[in-house]
Amino acid sequence: QVQLVESGGGLVQAGGSLRLSCAVSRRTSSNYAMGWFRQAPGKEREFVAAIPWTGSNTIYADSVKGRFTISRDRANNTVSLQMNNLKPEDTAVYLCAASYKFGLTTRQYEYSNWGQGTQVTVSS
Repeated sequence: QVQLVESGGGLVQAGGSLRLSCAVSRRTSSNYAMGWFRQAPGKEREFVAAIPWTGSNTIYADSVKGRFTISRDRANNTVSLQMNNLKPEDTAVYLCAASYKFGLTTRQYEYSNWGQGTQVTVSS
């Protein structure tokens, strides 16, 4: 069973930055990509960004393009999300997830393993 553990959340003022990390207990060849999602209170979980373990493609939600950057470290089995110019509407629990589907996807049901999440709060 693959375990995912997120870290790096916290409280930051609008315009500030945070870097989230997701540690993956073990990486298998069938785990094609990793994604970040977020869920704000009273709202549905939404896609944020995704990256494959190999290759240069990435995809982002329109709401975070130009502000967030997803990256991976294959040697250490970690995936990170650098978040700059944070806005109050970015406040949410951020979760990482593992996809076993070939190709990058924004669909939650195509991710099979999920972490517990880390809270990000952006004050105005």
